[in-house]
This record gives sequence, C-alpha cells and structure tokens, in this order.
Amino acid sequence: MGIEILLVLLITVGAVCLFVTERFRSDLVALMVLGAIILVGLFEPLSDWIRPEKWITPEEGISGFSNPATITVAAMFVLSAGLQKTGAVALAARLVKRLAGYPNLLLLAMMLTVGVVSAFINNTAAVAVFMPLALAACNNGKLSASKLLIPLSFASQFGGVCTLIGTSTNLLVSSISEWAGAGAFSMFEFTPLGGLMLGAGSVYLLLFSRWLLPSRRGRQLTENYQLGEYITELRVHPDSPLVGQTVATSHFGRKEDVTMLEILRDNRTLFAPLREPLQAGDVLLVRGGAPDLMAAKSAWKLDIESEFKLKDEALEAKDLQLAEVLVSPRSNLIDRTLAEVDFRRRYEAIVLAVQARQQTIRTKLNQVRLRFGDALLLLGPREELARLRGDPNFLVLEQVEEPSLRRDKIPTAAGIIAVVVLLAALNVMPILAASIIGCIALVVTRCLTLEEAYGAIDWKVIFLLAGVLPLGLVVEKSGAAQWLGGSILGLAGPFGPGVALAVLYLLTAVLTEFMSNNATAVLMAPIALSTAAALDVDARPLLMAVCFAASTSFATPLGYQTNTMVYHPGGYRYTDFMCVGIPLNLIFWALAVYCIPKFWPFHPV
Repeated sequence: MGIEILLVLLITVGAVCLFVTERFRSDLVALMVLGAIILVGLFEPLSDWIRPEKWITPEEGISGFSNPATITVAAMFVLSAGLQKTGAVALAARLVKRLAGYPNLLLLAMMLTVGVVSAFINNTAAVAVFMPLALAACNNGKLSASKLLIPLSFASQFGGVCTLIGTSTNLLVSSISEWAGAGAFSMFEFTPLGGLMLGAGSVYLLLFSRWLLPSRRGRQLTENYQLGEYITELRVHPDSPLVGQTVATSHFGRKEDVTMLEILRDNRTLFAPLREPLQAGDVLLVRGGAPDLMAAKSAWKLDIESEFKLKDEALEAKDLQLAEVLVSPRSNLIDRTLAEVDFRRRYEAIVLAVQARQQTIRTKLNQVRLRFGDALLLLGPREELARLRGDPNFLVLEQVEEPSLRRDKIPTAAGIIAVVVLLAALNVMPILAASIIGCIALVVTRCLTLEEAYGAIDWKVIFLLAGVLPLGLVVEKSGAAQWLGGSILGLAGPFGPGVALAVLYLLTAVLTEFMSNNATAVLMAPIALSTAAALDVDARPLLMAVCFAASTSFATPLGYQTNTMVYHPGGYRYTDFMCVGIPLNLIFWALAVYCIPKFWPFHPV
C-alpha cells in the first residue's frame, strides 16, 4: 500500500466519521475534505513521498464546481421551483387529498403520485408540498399521520431512482462514469428497474404498513407535544404586585423562566401583551415547567385556575392560530438558538415547544440550538403564520392560507419541463444544456422571477457536491479505488460478478443509511469501476448498483432528507424506520441483484 493510498484512506475515514456523527454540516464536511486533499498535495514535506500523477492539482480540486453534475443539479432546483410556484405540484396533491375517506386508496394514490412527481423534480420539494395536504387528509379522514408519512417519504425515493434527473446521485454517478470513459447514462435508462422498485415498494407498503407502522400521531397539537403540564392559567389576585404594571416593566417570568402567552380579559384575548397594564381578575395563560409555574404563582400572588384543561382551542382565538413548522434543510436558522435570531420579534410568534430528534423540549427554549428537521409548535396571529409558508427557513405543516400562486402558468411550466426531458431523452442535446435553457425559459415566461430562481437553488447541496467530487477523483488517481476494488474482488470475486454486485450494493446501502447519499455515491463509484476492471466485466451494472443503493435509504430517519422531514410530524421513533425499512431494503437488494444483470449485462453483446 503506497503513501497516497494511506493518505486517501485516512481522509476518507475522517470524512465518514464527520458525516455520521453530524458534528458539522455535510456541506462544511465536504469543503473540509476538499481543503485536506488540496493541502496534502501542496504540503512540502510530503512532496518527496507523493507522486504527482497519483494526486490531484489545486485546479482539479476545484473542478467539482464546474462539473456538469453540479451545474445540472442547480438547474434542477430551479426547474422544480417552477412547478412549485405555479402550483402544479400542489394541484396533484389536492386531487389525492380527495380520497381521504378511503385509506387504502389514499395511500396507493399518494405513493404513485409522489413517485411519478419525484421522478422529475427534487424529492425534498415533492414531500414539502404533499406533507401538509397529507396531514390535512389524515385529519379529515380520521387517520393517523404515522400511517401515511413514512410511505410518503419512501415513495419519493422510489420515484427518484426512475430517471436520470430524479435524484442528484444519478447525475453524479453518470458524470463519474462519463469521466472514466464508461459513458454517461441516458434519461430513462433507470426506468425499467426504477419502475419495478416503485411498484414493489408500493405493494409492500400497501400490504404491510398497517401492521408495521404505529398509530401514534394525534390530531391535537397540544397532546402531541404533551404541553398539558407546561401551560396553565393563572388569575391575577387583587393584591398581586402585577396590578397596574406591564409584563415588560415588572420583569414577570424572567427569574422563574415563565413566558406570558395571552391575557384573557372580559371575553377578550390579548396575544403576547408585553406592554398591556395588568388588572385584578385578569387570567394569564403562561408557559413554563411545573416548578417555575409554582414559583411564579407564589412570587406574584396568582391563583391557579383548577378547571383549566389544555386543548388547541384554549390557545387559539379569532385572530390566533397554532401551527407546526419544520426547520427546512435550507434554513439559515440551523445551528442558531431562538434567542440569537430574536424569534419572537422576527416572526411575531411564540415557540411553545420544540421536538428535536428523539425528545420534546418545553423549557429553556431560547437556548435550543436548531437543526434541520426540528419541529416547532408556534402560537401567533393567523396572518403572520400564513407568511411563514413563503419563508424558506420553514416548512409549514398546517393548512394556513397559501400565498398567491401563478396557476395560469401551470401549462407553461409543465410544458417547459416536458421539453427539457424530451430534448435530453432523445439526445437532441445534453441534459446540462437542456436544463439551463429550461431555467431561462421559466424566467422569461414569468413562471419564476429571477430572484426566485436564485433562491430555489439549495447552495448547501451544491457545495456538498463540489466538495466531495474531488474525493472520488483522488480515490481513483491514488490507486485507493483499485485497492478497495481488489478487496471486494477477493471477498466475492471467486463467486462471479453477480456476488460482487450484491456485496457492492449492500455496502453502499449500509453506508448511505448513516451519511450523505451523494458522498456515498462519489466514494463507491470509483470502487465499482475498479472492481469491474478487475473482473473484466462492463462497469455499468456495478455503477447502477451504486446508484440504486445510494438513493434508497429506508432503515433510519437520518439517512435521507425526506425521512428526517417526516420524523417528527409522524410522531415516529427511530425503531419505526428500522421495522418497516430493513425488510424494504432487503427486497430492493434482491430485486437489484436479480434484475440489474438482466437490464445491464456484465458482458454486453
């Protein structure tokens, strides 16, 4: 093993550890990997040990930013936004919602619709549109959301593997394949196996999800967040020191960590009344832990309303509403606390509770550092919560009033996407050129504004791709891919290429459960190429195994963004994903091992 291979393995292991532990954001990890690769090549003491032809130059290190896959993925975000902003995807979701009274039919229609939509637009965007309507359908049909949201996430992954543009992973591996001389993938080359997986996955979930998935999510938000012991009513006693003072001047609740939500006075509700003078007999709706509430009661001479029972209706008023929002993958609030962003003033809403991964946080909320997928329970004016639907920091799960959509542009946007797909599918022009022209057409026809087009691009994903692509390049140039491919060959080679494919698929599937699917694909694609060369077979079957395995992550809520998105809204536990996801992973593994050599022979004629 040469020094180059050893250094690449050390960088790769470090990257995997950082991706898995989530100590830093994935895009930052990718840039750290990129920086490490460039610095190793420039480090003078290593210059006598590292052969230049076995490492990448700084120019090659930044080549990920100009890679066709990176540019195409950016264009796909814009094309997806065109369908979102015109309401085309929402229209499909509303049609599915009409089946709320027929649970099995609703589940099947939702999975097939989301699967088809996700084949052509970003699957995160598809889930973002369908999830609020799926929750509304659950409420209307008296269904548990936990029966519907994991199938929603999984179906978006089923659809994503059906086309070249369905997921960024396919575009990445296609680019690596073309760079290695194995040829790029065509638009619908994935469709035969992708369609089988969409059908098999849908049938599996339709038949078994009723037993494998729990009925856990309630229809009362206050129950879901278990706020009963944390929100109560306190009546202002006539000799209370609060009489005649405002919440702001009295510093009420600061010492006890109690937050004033509303004042109930003469059948009126005053929301977040920081500067309203308090009167004897006012009923204060407050939030805090039990010890803090009791301390506030004694310190300020307040009486607990013993008949108070918390329900959603107790918090909502004519102009007030409860809403549940998720921190979106593109949010600039990630890694910041509520206090740091001055949430209450910025959004004119109060955070009642936060569900962060596997726990619900109800006290000391201002100190909670937000992460992607965290769910926030908000109380605020209806019009302010309605504005959140257009805020890229959040995904609103309640059916607040939608912002205006350009519904008259639906045919135009759908037509542009169809032309982009046809141009690429018929090899009239490369997908890169077709997608860029499609983006320009969406802006020129006013389906999108230029600002919306720029805002639609998830720059975290773009920097992730640009950062990890050079890792695949240095894995190949250093000889690490050949060394790892030889290890797979030693393990499975004597049994033929079919077993090597099975091992490669399984390794990729396990790895993608714990780290970025794109990073997994970039790491495994060069190994697939080297394994194919060692076996003297066509590389396409092994590259397809990497594509399908890296883009179908079902066993954990953290392996894929859509799984993280449905984690809290569905009221799931980590084991729920394992229970329904591991059998599905094994089904897809068996399908891939059997079908890939049929569709992409190891020795094509």
